[in-house]
Amino acid sequence: CPEIEIIFLLAYARSDRPFSAWFGQIALSGNKVCVTAVSTGNRKLPRFRFSASAPDASATDENSVVRRNYTMIMTFNELKITDPILKAIGEKGYLTPTPIQQKGIPVALDGRDMLGIAQTGTGKTAAFAIPILQHLSSGMQAEPTDVPRRNRRGRNHDRESGVRPIRALILTPTRELAVQIGDSFSDYGKYVGLKHLTIFGGVKQGPQVEALRGGVDILIATPGRLHDLIGQGFVELDAITHFVLDEADRMLDMGFVDDIEEIMRSLPVERQTLLFSATMPRPILSLTKKYMKAPKNVTISKEELTVPLIEQYYFETKDKIEGLCRLLDAEIDGKLIIFCRTKKGVDDLSIALSSRGYMAEGLHGDLSQNQRDRVMKKFREGAVDVLIATDVAARGIDVDNITHVINFDIPQDPESYVHRIGRTGRAGNTGVAMTFITPREFRQLKLIERTVKTKIQRRQLPTAANVIERQRDQIISKMQTVLELNAYHDYMPIAESLLDDYSAEEVAAAALKLMQE
Repeated sequence: CPEIEIIFLLAYARSDRPFSAWFGQIALSGNKVCVTAVSTGNRKLPRFRFSASAPDASATDENSVVRRNYTMIMTFNELKITDPILKAIGEKGYLTPTPIQQKGIPVALDGRDMLGIAQTGTGKTAAFAIPILQHLSSGMQAEPTDVPRRNRRGRNHDRESGVRPIRALILTPTRELAVQIGDSFSDYGKYVGLKHLTIFGGVKQGPQVEALRGGVDILIATPGRLHDLIGQGFVELDAITHFVLDEADRMLDMGFVDDIEEIMRSLPVERQTLLFSATMPRPILSLTKKYMKAPKNVTISKEELTVPLIEQYYFETKDKIEGLCRLLDAEIDGKLIIFCRTKKGVDDLSIALSSRGYMAEGLHGDLSQNQRDRVMKKFREGAVDVLIATDVAARGIDVDNITHVINFDIPQDPESYVHRIGRTGRAGNTGVAMTFITPREFRQLKLIERTVKTKIQRRQLPTAANVIERQRDQIISKMQTVLELNAYHDYMPIAESLLDDYSAEEVAAAALKLMQE
């Protein structure tokens, strides 16, 4: 990174404004200074982040000058991204690249194969979408001459003259992830004039086939539907210059490895391959050795993945369901995700919470695509407040404003812990992560703390008195709202008739009891 010299003018002695007011918010963390907003008079400058030793702020004279060298952490402008894509990134409000984007985009722009080890939620979609859009829009693709045209059984036997061939293929395990990736290509490719298409199973293939016949530059697909359409002759891969395998370890978990190998064998030899995975099991390593050319390894460490805006707590209890219900009743508002270790655990907890009157739904791999879609639609729209999921099923969930994540079962490894809690505290929002443990799971909790270099604070569960107090506060708040809106006049005759025999306090108390029932 280039080094620049920053001059801080300390307006301290003769101004009642503190130093931070002159330069926006200045955060000190270890040996890093983070200037998140810089102000000069009435003008706002872009956000910068600098890493270096903190300046010597001991000078108090307003004319004192402190000179230090700072290494500037790169912005998107420094990544050699073309103006149309930079414009689209700016319109999304993104200022600085995430670690995977900062490390991965230059590698991908250089045309190298890349192996990216990063969790969902780290911004890795942009790490491959931006380079692909830039390459294809700039005409930087390789000539696909390595794979001969094969006979097709489908109705699209010969590619129509003038129809653009598929040049980039992104393979992803689930419909949700495919849709999110498609949205990212729409956002970043707004001004480059490329066509992309998302195809997945669980829906009729007719509209997808018609779109393919019209020609697309970029195809985002799930393995099952892609395999079917290749077999029917509607998809040809002989023009592919860019291939992305996203969430490779989850593909392995879902049994797609054979399909992936078959697809990769049919791709042109001269192509760029980008593979992303949260972990690196042996079968995935085997794929990299067989189908990638000296890939550059880009790994995002656990420290970089931990989200500092998340408050982290744990509760030690032998009755997790009772403890969970007390938390839900006493202090949790908003959307939350609860993680269980097994599919049966998800089903059991979903039934237990629903039977107690909570709006909860379960999500795991045994659900059909339509069932998954219904559950996620309810969760996004607020018809369901509590989503209970396994680790695998939760991959790719992208829902805004999740306030809490609860580990009903402690994660089996630190990586899963980081992935789980990353569902909350996004886009600058704060979040809360809570973990239930039994006494025998205390060692596992400490292992997570050491590995992720975080502190998970112990807390006591709310008492029955806490629950009653919150219910009381909620009742008062609801009553005050009704009174302020004057939304009770239709019930006045009933109240007046009761006041002939009972006091006002007795009538109000009876009404409250009836409301709670």
